[in-house]
Amino acid sequence: MSSTSGYVTEGFTNPPNYSFPYHRMRTTLNDDSKTPVVLVACGSFSPVTYLHLRMFEMARDYIRHNTEFEIVGAYLSPVSDMYKKPGLLNARHRVNMCNLAAEDSGGWLMVDSWEAFQSYQRTAIVLDHFDYEINTVRGGVKTQSGEQRNVRVMLLAGSDLISTMSEPGVWSYSDLEHILGRYGVFIVERAGSGMDQATDNLAKWRHNIYMISQLIQNDVSSTKVRLFLRRGLSVRYLLPNSVVDYIEAHGLYQDESINAANSAEKGKEREASSAKKDSASTTIPSAPPQAASTQPTKTQSCRQC
Repeated sequence: MSSTSGYVTEGFTNPPNYSFPYHRMRTTLNDDSKTPVVLVACGSFSPVTYLHLRMFEMARDYIRHNTEFEIVGAYLSPVSDMYKKPGLLNARHRVNMCNLAAEDSGGWLMVDSWEAFQSYQRTAIVLDHFDYEINTVRGGVKTQSGEQRNVRVMLLAGSDLISTMSEPGVWSYSDLEHILGRYGVFIVERAGSGMDQATDNLAKWRHNIYMISQLIQNDVSSTKVRLFLRRGLSVRYLLPNSVVDYIEAHGLYQDESINAANSAEKGKEREASSAKKDSASTTIPSAPPQAASTQPTKTQSCRQC
């Protein structure tokens, strides 16, 4: 349900001692003819990999050469421990690893812990949170002429997520309308995910879905990394060295069953169940075979796995 502000909640509850990270967000547009945009990747990040980081670089190249957007900020938003998923390490470790990875990102990527350290939040609400902090609290960004301008918040995700969005009954229509209609997504192709087939039923929102092809295929996943770690195999050059060092120092991912037990019993299916409450019908309207794109959201087992 929408509030009078256009958000899907009337207010936001912050975790203890929380403050929104602005330290690497640009305050002024370089080109006043462009639309300022912030990229948000929601995911498990258990652990964060080079592919997660590479997605931001691919999106930056795509935006620079193919759109009228200008990136002013980019965020990793690790999911809450309440997201039920095998191999989900506790939020403290995942946020720490994301922060280490962001430090190696060239000075433009940030980590927002708002989602991680509280009860499970739907992707639509997470995007509203970013919009509120960036545009309502901070006032957006300035143009070269000194005018204040709102920043467009957009989801960045892998194409494995788009398939869950196109499956009837998985996402509520109202959340899809909010995420794809109000905000929009950049979908990065991932190995083994057929983007065209997955996005046929999302053609209603194709104007807000931007599909990015991987020119160099990379199929690294957190799931494979955890498997390597349990088998005592090296994961160097799959993750930033600082993240590998952190995993080794804390002895993480040695026993998947123990890590899975750290996850709460309530997770992604909450989004599916709330979807049925939010909408009279969870069936996604059919549309002519034109593709939209995929993006990470919190409804399915992969969520940037």
